[in-house]
Amino acid sequence: MSIIYHPGKANVVVDALSRLSMGSTAYVEEEKRELAKDVHKLARLGVRLIDSTEGGVVVMNGTESSLVSEVKGKQDQDLNLLELKANVHKQKVLAFEPERDGVLRYQGRLCVPMVDGLQERIMDEAHFSRYSIHSSSTKMYRDLKEVYWWNSMKKGIAEIVAKCPNRQQVKVEHQRPGGLAQNIKILEWKWEMINMDFIIGLPRSRRQHDSIWVIVDRMTKSAHFLPLKTTHSAKDYAKLYLQEVVRLHGVLLSVISDRGAQFTAQFWKSFQKGLGSKVNLSTAFHPQTDGQAERTIQTLEDMLRACVIDFKGNCDDHLSLIGIAHNNSYHSSIQMSPYEALYGRRCRFPIG
Repeated sequence: MSIIYHPGKANVVVDALSRLSMGSTAYVEEEKRELAKDVHKLARLGVRLIDSTEGGVVVMNGTESSLVSEVKGKQDQDLNLLELKANVHKQKVLAFEPERDGVLRYQGRLCVPMVDGLQERIMDEAHFSRYSIHSSSTKMYRDLKEVYWWNSMKKGIAEIVAKCPNRQQVKVEHQRPGGLAQNIKILEWKWEMINMDFIIGLPRSRRQHDSIWVIVDRMTKSAHFLPLKTTHSAKDYAKLYLQEVVRLHGVLLSVISDRGAQFTAQFWKSFQKGLGSKVNLSTAFHPQTDGQAERTIQTLEDMLRACVIDFKGNCDDHLSLIGIAHNNSYHSSIQMSPYEALYGRRCRFPIG
């Protein structure tokens, strides 16, 4: 058997079986009937078909969720939205626009009234439902802002995500695991454990001092305020420490300080080790470890400002009297003055 090509135009006696029926009237009518059935099915589902300018049709879902219907129905119960609607009609607000049915929108987004917990319910649905599965605050905000708007929307979403217990459990931790907490030893006697820190950047005094060394006893809250120069070396600090602390209170058990260069120097560590004192450095970026000294510094700075305003002069001129005032003043945490906690009685003052 051989197959011979014969052009279609030349085949004038073609039979019906060699041509498709797409061009026939019966075929077109059948397709129209099937298309009509599909359109009726979509209409029952609330879907509309609109002619597109680029050809074809655009499918629009006319159904809306119960939350959307409730938001539209309760906008008139929110006084703020009612005021916005009034201002829109007066053309005082440009970003808001009402629809024909009176629904207020902000830049095309539905305004959610602050009634019946609608805002919270929308956020719960967007975060806790099985269709979102605990999304992040950024993703949740980006999704909701396409449809809804209300005041402080981003802040509210961030708060509800931060409080979600499930998200805290499943969230991947990208930071290095924290170390074990180091408990500070329970105090047993006076001036056994101290905190220390520096106040720097002060105006230079007549004696060229521009910083203050703050040393505080953790038990009695009594403190020494020692004027210094920032140019002092570790040996200078050690010498002053022996004169002003060890001479008065003996060798200490432990010294808590921040990670300043003075305290992390090898000489200072060797010096304290030779005395038999343990050096405890605060954790990086956790100044509350040395909170005793930090809080005392805050009080000292307030007193220094007051002295300079009232009595003029330099910090050096008032530092000794400030030390007396601090140590003889009532301290709320120990229910007495540091001087009384240290010596068993209050220091005598001219007022009695």
